[in-house]
This record gives sequence, structure tokens and C-alpha cells, in this order.
Amino acid sequence: MKGLNATHDPARRSWVDSANVPGADFPIQNLPWGVCSEGDGTRRVGVAIGDRILDVTALEADGVVEPAPGRRVFGDGILNPFMALGPAAWSETRAALADLLDAETGERGLPLVAQADVQMHLPIFVRSYTDFYASREHATNVGTMFRGAENALPPNWLHMPIGYNGRASTVVVSGTPIRRPLGQLKGPEEDAPRLGPSQKLDIELELGAIVGFGNPMGQPVTTAQAWEMIFGFVLLNDWSARDVQVWEYQPLGPFQAKAFGTTISPWVVTREALAPFLVPTPERALPLLPYLEERAAYNLDLLLEVDLAPEGQGATTLSQTNARHLYYSAAQQLAHHAMSGCAMETGDLLGSGTISGAAPDSRGSLLEMTWNGRDPVEVQGGTRTFLQDGDTVTLRGWCEGAYRLGFGVCAGTILPAPEAP
Repeated sequence: MKGLNATHDPARRSWVDSANVPGADFPIQNLPWGVCSEGDGTRRVGVAIGDRILDVTALEADGVVEPAPGRRVFGDGILNPFMALGPAAWSETRAALADLLDAETGERGLPLVAQADVQMHLPIFVRSYTDFYASREHATNVGTMFRGAENALPPNWLHMPIGYNGRASTVVVSGTPIRRPLGQLKGPEEDAPRLGPSQKLDIELELGAIVGFGNPMGQPVTTAQAWEMIFGFVLLNDWSARDVQVWEYQPLGPFQAKAFGTTISPWVVTREALAPFLVPTPERALPLLPYLEERAAYNLDLLLEVDLAPEGQGATTLSQTNARHLYYSAAQQLAHHAMSGCAMETGDLLGSGTISGAAPDSRGSLLEMTWNGRDPVEVQGGTRTFLQDGDTVTLRGWCEGAYRLGFGVCAGTILPAPEAP
């Protein structure tokens, strides 16, 4: 398979025993990147291996790894300087770290810390955030709900990945609480809007693609070039206030309904690590323009699930789906974004939009699961149509083949709305 190398060898094992446990998210074939801190708060770049973190900031300081000889790229505790080096440096560093962790190399006193003993932080400085609408099943469900089955998809949907520019400043790492937003609300029978807390607070199960290096302003890219520009992927929950959105979205789309919080998982699973799990996009309903055509498989066979735990209760799995359902791949999303000449940059984050499958138990939002509140879902201690204060939502994702390659978790808990100004 194209793109495979020694780092993908399923027979490879690490001297970190927890990385070799069947079903572990972070075997030696994964080595996702993250940023963590211990007691003094200093942020350090590392890779996950089993239930441990290898401190790559320390390795670089000691000269054990040198992605950019003559200068340090991990010293600031953020991934952007490393990502900006490009694919050759990413691959060489990944291979060097795998060699250090290989069972045949043996333990050599490398700087490891337990994941349970650290605080995780945003792994990247999010330069900008764009949210797409790339799942045909999700778009069809939502369109059917509000426009009827005969007008479910907008006329442009089968021709391009639709997206909008979101708010980068409120992208947060897993575990960060999300405060219920205030917004303008107007019911169909009300004459004027009022200000109040959203009563239809929702989740969106998404996959986030992180741009490692950009294109010059004015220069479009192909889907193949776009794929090379992607450093890796994270799980993403684009929290949504559906009642705010329905009043504000015409004619320009979501604004405050999405700006209050977007949660990403702390571990960036690299594009290279995911090479064994690539699959084609679904069959095209209509031909795409040439700039969106793909000559290789860029979708991911990535299993996804959504859990909801009310305050003081256990979790219930509400949905299980797969990222392979996405009609437009991350490469197509990025190529379309740059097609006008838009300059993409290191640290740009692209959300896939809600990922839903065809079955009712594979829908990626409460809006779809409950059909806009008509059909409540069962959770421990009661039912839900939309989120209540104290609810914790957890997204999980993993690829399964000769080994399991996991993304960890992407979680957040809902706090009560603030006082209105």
C-alpha cells in the first residue's frame, strides 16, 4: 500500500509494555502528538505511547532528535513550529521516535511521564477555523427536517464541500467545560426575539484536519497537494445552539450559534500513521469539477462513537458511525478552501461537519437522533432531546485493522448560562 513504511509494521512492539496491550489506543504504530504540563505548568511537546508520554521537548534539548538542526522547534510547547517544517521532517522525526521506543532497541532511560499525571493543552495554535458540511447523510437529515425530503440538499451540495469560517478563539482542548450560550431566540409564534439561554444545545460529531503548511495567496492546490499539506487529525465536537441558529442563520449561515465553543481531542494522529486505514469517498451522485477529483483514497475508515453522561450518572452510547461516510474528504475540503487563492496557513483547523451514517443509531447530532426533539433518546436517569446543564459528552474514535490506532477522547461538560448583560 502506498505510503507505508517501517513505522506501520504490525509486528513491531515497544519496550513500553502498555503500548502492546490489545486494544490500546496508542501502540508504537500510532505516536500521536500532544502538549502537556506537570506541576510547574511548563508546556512540553510529546508523543503518546501506551499510557505514557515521551517528552520530545527534552529529547530535542539533549540533541537526541533534531528536526531542524541548529534551532529548536519544540521549546515553546506548541506544535506549529514543527508542523511548519513540512512532511519530510515529520516523517523523519516519527521514524526516529519509533526507533527509540522499539522493543529491539530496549529501554535507555528516556524521559517518560504517565498520562494520568499531566494536564493536556491545545496541541496547536489554531490560526483559523473552518467548519464544513461534508456528510451527505447529515445534510439530508437536516434538510428533510426543515425543507422537506424533496428539497433536502441545497442545489450546490453535490458539486462542492460547503463551509463557513468559524471562530478560532473558542477552540478548546478536551476536558474544558462549555458554558451554555446566551443568544437571540424567537419562536414561530413570537412577534419579536428575546435574549436568553439556548434551550436546544447540541453536539456535532466531527473530524478535524490540521494544516501543517500552507499555500501562497493566489495559488490553488490539487487534492493530492492538499493531502500532503495536512499534518494530522483530531476528534472535534462543534457544540451548536440550534434555537439560536434557526433565527440567525439566514442569509449568511451560523454565527453566534457556533461561536461559543468547539472542543478538540488533545492528541493529533498524524496523516502518516493513518495510511493503512485510507478508503475512497462514497460513489459520486454527480460528477465533480476536475479540481475536486481524487486519484487516491483520502477518506478514513475511522470508527466513531458518542457517549452522554448526565451529572452523577453513568454514560450511555448514543451513536456509533464511521468517518468513511463523509462525501467529501479532508483533502477535497482543503482543495476547495484554497481554490479561490485563499492562503492556508500552519495551524488552520478544518472541521468536517457532523458525521452521520444511514442508520438512526449512527447519527452524529442530537438534532438528528431526536428528530429536532420529537423522539427523545434514553440516557441513564431519564431521557434527552437536547443537552442539559451538567451533561458530559465524550467522543471516541479508532481505526481497527492489524492493530488498533486510537484518537483518545474528546469530552466536555455543560455549565449553566451566564447572567444576561
